[in-house]
Amino acid sequence: MPTSHLTPGNPIHALAARLRRLPPSCGPVRLIGVDGHAGSGKTTFAGELATVLDGAPVLHLDDIATHEELFGWTGRLLSEVIEPLGRGGTARYAPYDWTAREFGPVRELAPAPVVLLEGVGAGRRALRPWLAGLLWMELPHEEAWARGRRRDGEAQSDFWAGWVHAERRHFTEDPTRPFADHVVRQCPQGYEVLPGPVEAPGPDQFITHRDGPSAAW
Repeated sequence: MPTSHLTPGNPIHALAARLRRLPPSCGPVRLIGVDGHAGSGKTTFAGELATVLDGAPVLHLDDIATHEELFGWTGRLLSEVIEPLGRGGTARYAPYDWTAREFGPVRELAPAPVVLLEGVGAGRRALRPWLAGLLWMELPHEEAWARGRRRDGEAQSDFWAGWVHAERRHFTEDPTRPFADHVVRQCPQGYEVLPGPVEAPGPDQFITHRDGPSAAW
């Protein structure tokens, strides 16, 4: 990871400072959603942002979703993670093992000033009331999916065929981008952080998931 990504004064540091100043949204926690198409770089970006936020916890939705519930995990996330954090308590959840196809040992997630919720669907309608901020990773869906397929290899080609259909349906029924506070683009050196549709006045206020460079379908 190039250290220039984390140099003070870069956009990711300015973003971290803004996130720290937000009012808590989930009990004492500022819960920040990092959403975008599969393969768009959410996990890498969330890891770098967490570092700048002095080691903020990152909850990966890959640990919550399962083969049977690619997007049907909202109830478990609310009951196991969101509601305990909202009470100021420690969340407990069992991460899903995608190889063994079963849940692993229980993990604990204690309240922290900022917690990052990273994954496709992090900005879904049911979660937005609990979010202090919502970030969208800006990468066209076909490019993001191609990156994801290269990353996972031929062995996962069948999974990706089903995933693309499920993700397409999800963002058609429950788009995230129109509600993003910031849009994040990965650059050759670091990231560019732009106002999202929620923050940008004028025509951008009416951007939907069908518009712009990350148009879903």
